[in-house]
Amino acid sequence: MQWSLIKSWAKDKGYTTFREKINDQDNRYDYYWGKIDDPAVTGMEPSVSKLAFAIFNHMTDYAHVDYQNKYKEQQAQTDIDHEEFKEGW
Repeated sequence: MQWSLIKSWAKDKGYTTFREKINDQDNRYDYYWGKIDDPAVTGMEPSVSKLAFAIFNHMTDYAHVDYQNKYKEQQAQTDIDHEEFKEGW
């Protein structure tokens, strides 16, 4: 996910975002978000994808969190067939 796309998407949905560099040696950032019309609604995420999830979940009143967690768990348990990848090379 690209930071600029998520930032634009969030703004269209009524959220503000910014990022802060953690240190000068890495290209790592902390990503902050907030609801434009409700300053009490804010958050910080360690990645762009988690930023997008946090904003989406707030927008949908956290209706899909159970599904997201089940999907992550399912993906973590799925075995990868490395032999399948070797055939393509």
